[in-house]
Amino acid sequence: MAEIEIGRGKRGRVAYSLDEVAIAPSRRTRDADEVSTAWQIDAYRFEAPVMAAPMDSVVSPATAIALGRLGIPAVLNLEGLWTRYADPTPQLEEIRQAPAHEATAVLQRIYGAAPVDDNLVAERLKQIRDAGVTVAAGVSPQSAARLAPVAVAAGIDLLVIRGTTVSAEHVSAGHAPLNLKTFIYELEVPVIVGGCATYQAALHLMRTGAAGVLVGFGGGAAHTTSDVLGIRVPMASAIADVAAARRDYLDESGGRYVHVIADGSVGSSGALVKAIACGADAAMVGSLLARASDAPGRGVHWGAEAWHAHLPRGERKELGVVGTLEQILRGPSTHADGSANIIGALRKAMATTGYSDLKEFQRIDVVLDPE
Repeated sequence: MAEIEIGRGKRGRVAYSLDEVAIAPSRRTRDADEVSTAWQIDAYRFEAPVMAAPMDSVVSPATAIALGRLGIPAVLNLEGLWTRYADPTPQLEEIRQAPAHEATAVLQRIYGAAPVDDNLVAERLKQIRDAGVTVAAGVSPQSAARLAPVAVAAGIDLLVIRGTTVSAEHVSAGHAPLNLKTFIYELEVPVIVGGCATYQAALHLMRTGAAGVLVGFGGGAAHTTSDVLGIRVPMASAIADVAAARRDYLDESGGRYVHVIADGSVGSSGALVKAIACGADAAMVGSLLARASDAPGRGVHWGAEAWHAHLPRGERKELGVVGTLEQILRGPSTHADGSANIIGALRKAMATTGYSDLKEFQRIDVVLDPE
């Protein structure tokens, strides 16, 4: 990757965001009915390359079931409101109604007032499992060792370990760090882990035995990591770097394929299309689905970073409502801004450029479009 001189004592790599790239039409087009948007991770096949992020404004047990029936895996946050409160309806309403200048304090108070209850963890996961859909659970790296066994015992299909940035080599003098390689090897379910944004970090995570790697940190609509910590990597370049690590690890491991999942900056159907074109197998989305009338936040969106007790790196966002979960995923759409019928938009983009499946579409040419 090209480097430029920032000043005499520092050089930096040139990187590009999803907004700065576009896909280029090819010489062929295709009937949209002949396009497949399906993808598969481990033994689980889904109808579209989208995962609902483990955020309380997006995924409740009820929406996990609804999304599962629409062919989309939804990741329930095991450290969220549904595992802290038997009925979090009053807390959700208070978060939605809080004045903007008080929202962060309200989030910190509500999440800090009740600890995660293992019995509620098992109960919520059983509710999703009993509905007959794929059960995916999300934990932070700090809580993985405690909550993952509870989740596995409850019958989850996929575990997502999601943090601002996750490494295979965490250094700590105060406590024994999570050994990802040993941890993943001993679990009985596939693990998706991240985020990361560089070739080398991704390669290390792939070597732990992860089934998928999340790309990105601080890029979501409800995150302020870039402002608070100064950490950000433009997503188009990050996805392409991690996709290169996937290719090289495939050779290194003798054929083991690790899925690359874009996590952040996918706030429209166009961004989803470009994330796949840059090499992602799927995208984990939050803000797109938080705009659903039947999502827990009902147009209000926040993530786990927003209620961090000492250093919040997120905020409650008022996004508005654009339709139901089904309309956002499959249409019909009454919006021309890429906020609804996102699967239809991906299918149309693939058909317009002549590609029949996602693997083929990852090979499409992209052009730089810096504005």
